[in-house]
Amino acid sequence: MSALLVGGSIAFVASLLLSAVVLRYVRNRGVLDVPGERSSHAVPTPRGGGLAIVAVVLGGVAVLLAAGRLPLTLGVALLGGGAAVALIGWIDDLGGVPARLRLAVQTAAAIWATSWLGGLPSLLVGSDAAHLGPVGIVLAVLGIVWAINLYNFMDGIDGMAAAEAAIVGLAAAALLARRDASLATVAAVVAGGAIGFLPWNWQRARIFMGDVGSGFLGFVLAVLALASENGGAMPALVWLLLLGVFFADATATLVRRALRRERWYAAHREHAYQRATRAGWSHAQVTSAVLLLDAGLVFAAWVCLRRPELLPSTLLLVTVVLAGIYLLVERRRPMEKPAL
Repeated sequence: MSALLVGGSIAFVASLLLSAVVLRYVRNRGVLDVPGERSSHAVPTPRGGGLAIVAVVLGGVAVLLAAGRLPLTLGVALLGGGAAVALIGWIDDLGGVPARLRLAVQTAAAIWATSWLGGLPSLLVGSDAAHLGPVGIVLAVLGIVWAINLYNFMDGIDGMAAAEAAIVGLAAAALLARRDASLATVAAVVAGGAIGFLPWNWQRARIFMGDVGSGFLGFVLAVLALASENGGAMPALVWLLLLGVFFADATATLVRRALRRERWYAAHREHAYQRATRAGWSHAQVTSAVLLLDAGLVFAAWVCLRRPELLPSTLLLVTVVLAGIYLLVERRRPMEKPAL
């Protein structure tokens, strides 16, 4: 437990200080997110602040690997794939990247990580394991790519993406502390990095996370879930519970847009959290509401770890509850001006 506290605390301080450095750098370079018709902010704001989180997490992984506190396979999976995802995200923040190129790099990073971690030979569902064979490799790659993109989609208002990473990282560190110390420590570093960035990103944000940070966080959390599943520390479906709000909102919105034959990757303001801000909620209120839902999901994850047989029914119940919330938010009428 002391290693978790030390790792998380160092990551917090480093991220807090590095975020100030990154803010000055991107401001001097003119890396700004200029508000448009589909934006949730009203003034040009520096972006790319997630670079601080990337540096802290990759630095922490490198230190743990060098100290022999992290398996080589996990360390290489995170360092190689994470660096690739962060780099393409950073280039996108600087001036834009064609969607196909971005997806190609993300897929390559997912294949890299999946290869090092041994694919996904089986998936624990409650008390039983579903043996997947070669299909598991495809599912793992698709899952990582989707996690990268959904986290990017959900980074649209002040504080929410960082706050989600903070609570998921903290919860995972606590749940894994006695099951897998190396995974727990990486989760603590992720949480510390996200918490250190939050003061700069909370409403009103002085700097946005950008694609460099959001895609990277989605990748890291997905890889931790895969390693956790394969190592028998914590089922990937429990990670899905922890990230339930992000997965539900992003997936439901993607399906709706696909059914309308719209470009799913194009910028829009149709996510539930964006609809909530358009209906009059402030960014801080929406983010706080998400954190409240997350607290319930953390409790559900804890219960499922103690009683694995409850996992399938819990996932079903959570799906129904989140779907109901999504539909309720969708029915809210937007105000003429979005709440900021």
